[in-house]
Amino acid sequence: MTYFDYNATAPLSPVARDAWLRASHDFPGNPSSPHRLGTRAEAALNNARQTLARILECDPLDLVWTSGATESNNTVLHHVAGHLQQAGEVWVSAIEHPCVLAPAQCYFGSRLRHIPVLTTGVVDLDWLARELPRHRPGLVAVMAANNEIGTLQPWEEILDLCRRSEVQFFCDAAQWIGKMPAAGLGQADWLTGCAHKFGGPRGVGFLKCPSGSLITPLIMGGEQEDGRRSGTENIPGVLAMLAALEHCESKLAASSREELARVRDEFENDLRKLLTGCQIVASSAPRLWNTSAALMPQADCQQRWVVKLDKAGFAVSTGSACSSGKEKPSHVLSAMGFGRGETTRMLRFSSGWLTTPADWQTLLDGILQINQELAPASSPP
Repeated sequence: MTYFDYNATAPLSPVARDAWLRASHDFPGNPSSPHRLGTRAEAALNNARQTLARILECDPLDLVWTSGATESNNTVLHHVAGHLQQAGEVWVSAIEHPCVLAPAQCYFGSRLRHIPVLTTGVVDLDWLARELPRHRPGLVAVMAANNEIGTLQPWEEILDLCRRSEVQFFCDAAQWIGKMPAAGLGQADWLTGCAHKFGGPRGVGFLKCPSGSLITPLIMGGEQEDGRRSGTENIPGVLAMLAALEHCESKLAASSREELARVRDEFENDLRKLLTGCQIVASSAPRLWNTSAALMPQADCQQRWVVKLDKAGFAVSTGSACSSGKEKPSHVLSAMGFGRGETTRMLRFSSGWLTTPADWQTLLDGILQINQELAPASSPP
């Protein structure tokens, strides 16, 4: 298989695998145990905390190990729900991941307000600058980079606006970390991320909390992580995550990202030229170098595209949640102003550090071949 679904899960990197195996052997003890093996395990966790804090530029004591970004995001909203004033609102961008949108709707209901986005897929910064000082919600949540279309959100500017209005800022950085430099992200009040998006193992992530704060834990039953998240810490997972992240950070020279983005752009230009009716989403906005979201010319063919590309040896995704094989409209495209017929035409291609120009060319050839097969089926009788 030629893999173009890194935004869903990046394959485990060799450095992460080796770190996991070493940690599994070297740290058999429970970090909460009082004996020497437990103390060694606790020291390994603390060293990892120091490393992540250095990368994010935050206090190590503000970091909590979790099972991933979904748990971390739910923890943030669970805590805020217990402390928000009765009339307080929570503002969430309209293009957040469902693991932010769903718990936000569950906890806050009518007190939830969606921050609009522009037709480019970027949060409307002017709207936020105008409305934020007037209303001062209890929390503003905007992701660092969108998982479906790859748009980079102006999180630094949003953080500054929140600081001025004394509003807490929550940033889901799952798609940013490992693809873009992570420095400075730790200045957000709440920050979340997970290992499997950048070559670490599944089932491990982190939460950065407001400095010096006590949080209401989502998972209870122990005093691990200073009472902020119960359960025995996943030492091999944490150390493998940090190994993968340091490896990605070492590759993040701007010239490397620009070259990778150039290859993606060439693919998109050729796709538009050769596939009549194809449209690239958010092509004019700053995007992750690895992400391409394309509206295919055939309506209601998402799953057929995925299946046929899979049979041809390509792993891609629809970019929107699908269940029972039925295509659902992308809430991201809907927020950008696309119509119902367009929101079910999207395919997402997301590459990784090892994806080559030849891989993109092979994908293009495969798409053109499959388009010839699908075109008769989608034509009117």
